[in-house]
Amino acid sequence: MFIIGKDRRLVVPRTELTYPGHNERMHENAATAPVDHVMADLEDACPYEFKGEKSRNTIVTAFNDLDYGEKVITFRPNNIHSTFFLGDVESLMRGAVDKFHGIILPKVTGPEDIVYVSRLLDSLELEAGWNHRVQIEALIETPEAMVRVHEIATASPRMAGLIFGIADFAAVMGIVEVIENQNINFHAAKQTMAVAAKAAGLHAIDNVFFNLVRRDTSEEDKQVIEESLYKKNVGAANLGMDGTWVIHPQQAEMANKAYTPSDELTEYSKGLIEYYHQQGGGAFVYPETGEFVDEATAKGYLVLLAKAGQAGKLDTEWLVDQAKRHAEVTGYDVLHQAGRSLGA
Repeated sequence: MFIIGKDRRLVVPRTELTYPGHNERMHENAATAPVDHVMADLEDACPYEFKGEKSRNTIVTAFNDLDYGEKVITFRPNNIHSTFFLGDVESLMRGAVDKFHGIILPKVTGPEDIVYVSRLLDSLELEAGWNHRVQIEALIETPEAMVRVHEIATASPRMAGLIFGIADFAAVMGIVEVIENQNINFHAAKQTMAVAAKAAGLHAIDNVFFNLVRRDTSEEDKQVIEESLYKKNVGAANLGMDGTWVIHPQQAEMANKAYTPSDELTEYSKGLIEYYHQQGGGAFVYPETGEFVDEATAKGYLVLLAKAGQAGKLDTEWLVDQAKRHAEVTGYDVLHQAGRSLGA
């Protein structure tokens, strides 16, 4: 999770919008997009002719001049083995001091990559006079990274989240189909990463969905694309993902919906938790629906309510109090365990 601002606002992103960092217009679109997080890309989305100072200067200008609201602001440099990497990081750290929150590292292969970048950020923050610590999200996009994912997740206090990079991962694995049935074909990889993220108190972000609605897309095909996007993300949420990458603002609404409890489910969950404590805990059948409830299932509803709280659907002070009551009995705070410690 990201820790933002002097009030230490916690953000577990539902939607992370990635876009070409060399394109001024796309920065403007990103600033107003209904997403939780933006990522200006210097790597895969940046053409060769714009690598280096051209794209870096565009991002520095955008980060300094545009109002992104309450979004988490990040950029993705070229990978650490690229001749562009060091210049990417130095330019942004020196040119946009305190104007962004995180760096997304591509092609991470092990914890040593995170340690190297974390130490580099230590030096650049001190030199440039940063007032907050830049956090790190790591892209898990190779089999090597996947088998070392827990080490990566715990390599630095700067770590905020892990992101599944399906395209590169599939390429190495020799898998061509990355759209249909991806939550089945990549089930083990996605959940392995999500488990590692939660064990380290980080958020887990699912991969992009590549189909977009075009100007010439029929209404019927548009509905199919939007339903497929939503279905993919509901499935990813059920594997433990907290959010997803999106590649266009048009994907934001359906993606946000997939990771946000409905008003009805939020009210139901709140009522169930309150009834649970009225009964003094234990195991019983919730009279409203006949659902079996015990301490473990109640904790599941607390985590669900944390998602609702971050979406502005719930008083988070109430939620923190409820989590403390559970922690007093069980000895651990499930919201902290799930990377959603709203009272931190």
